Amino acid sequence: MKRRLIFIIIDVLIVFLAFLFFAWLKPATVSRYLPMFAQPFLYFLIVWIFVSLLLGKYDIRKARRPKNVIYPILIANATVLAVITTLMYSFGMFGYSRLIVFGTILLSTLVEIFFGYIYFSYRTPVQVPELDEQRIRERIFPTERAFDIAGEKIDETKNVETRKQIKEIIINEASESVYRFISNYIDVGNPDNLILSTTTQFNIDQLPVNRFKSLINLHKINDIRRINKFFESINSKLPFGGVYISSSETYPLRKERLLKKYPPVLNWIYYFFDFIFTRVFPKLPVTKNIYFYITLGRNRVISRAETLGRLYSCGFECVEEKFIDGNFFFVMRKVKEPDYPETPTYGPFIRLQRHGKGGKMIGVYKMRTMHAYSEYLQEYVFQKNSLQEGGKFSNDFRITGSGKFMRKFWLDELPMVFNLLKREMKIVGVRPLSKHYFNLYSEELKAKRIKHKPGLVPPFYVDMPKTLDEIMASEMKYLEESEKHPFTTDIKYFFKAFYNILFKKARSG
Repeated sequence: MKRRLIFIIIDVLIVFLAFLFFAWLKPATVSRYLPMFAQPFLYFLIVWIFVSLLLGKYDIRKARRPKNVIYPILIANATVLAVITTLMYSFGMFGYSRLIVFGTILLSTLVEIFFGYIYFSYRTPVQVPELDEQRIRERIFPTERAFDIAGEKIDETKNVETRKQIKEIIINEASESVYRFISNYIDVGNPDNLILSTTTQFNIDQLPVNRFKSLINLHKINDIRRINKFFESINSKLPFGGVYISSSETYPLRKERLLKKYPPVLNWIYYFFDFIFTRVFPKLPVTKNIYFYITLGRNRVISRAETLGRLYSCGFECVEEKFIDGNFFFVMRKVKEPDYPETPTYGPFIRLQRHGKGGKMIGVYKMRTMHAYSEYLQEYVFQKNSLQEGGKFSNDFRITGSGKFMRKFWLDELPMVFNLLKREMKIVGVRPLSKHYFNLYSEELKAKRIKHKPGLVPPFYVDMPKTLDEIMASEMKYLEESEKHPFTTDIKYFFKAFYNILFKKARSG
């Protein structure tokens, strides 16, 4: 923290001197320009510092190569240029010369790169090892087997020393609490269990298939560019039943860390910009590519639900999850091959696969109310939580804060009008169900359901059932009536549902 503050002070000094230089180049005295430009320069400086902090420009002490110093400077300053240009031309801010604005950014960038390169050249970079199998075997697993060729036991002293080395490596890379957590699920001294710290799929692809029963990655997944491809590669190297252990920093943990990291007031301002950049930009089609171009996928924000959902989509099931030292750790078991979804849902509008008429799966359009990849966690949440009144999961951690609001006022269901126009659904009818929910129903009701189109307004709002059995009875009653008198049944159910929603505050949860 102290070293970062020094970097910030030096950077502010560089920007200020660059500003003075270009102000001096203008055909007027510095004494005239400084009073006039003091306030706009202060705004400029605030933007500069926040963007630089957000993109990690001051984290150069961890640099391992010169490009690790130069790239963050170029990316951060190019982003500043884009932000300042937008504010200048769209909102009329920074009412001083474009020469001063663009000149200050250019000169500051060149000076920063120069001093950054000098700093890197005269210090020993921190080595954060990207360990491949051979290096891990040399440092962690000096022997292949518990017995030698003759069947005699290997020197126990050497085996104990190996375990001490492994423990030290895990503690240095993570913490003692993490070591104890990992030790509960695998024998860290067994050469069939591989421990590494990497963010690149290449290091995983080089491992032999089925050689290791467990893979433990001490580097959190937030810095992995293509997370699903990385998980798929892990899956391909493990046998069925193999264990994968790693961690992530979730939304609440990141918020807690940032608010503790900076002084009051400043921390909330920083968190606001961090929220916009790391949680809004990646969700919008227009800004998604910009976000990943700038960050290269490092230090992304990911929720607990998305972490587990991605793992489930890649063929794993959760054995254990725990929050340790500001990170979310998980123990996963390989149970199948990855699903390889062609069109994973990530943005604010989603298309969920639901049972339609004739048993055909249809894409139901909705506004996102859950974290990305939550659809893969239905069975896991069902196992962990019971169904509450109305047939919804209790304590469903997959639902976002905005999702709760949208569900309360049915805003999330408005896009289903497109399904209505495509004639995949009708106004009144049973809910379109996912595979998991559909399989909870009785065989008789499932056979009855697939004879009819699902609807926007379900019979739930008429009978207000509380348990799954009551929900099934309500739907069976509606379907039987609908088969006898389709038009009058739908009219009756529509107005009864409208009355219950409007006057009795009926909600589906």
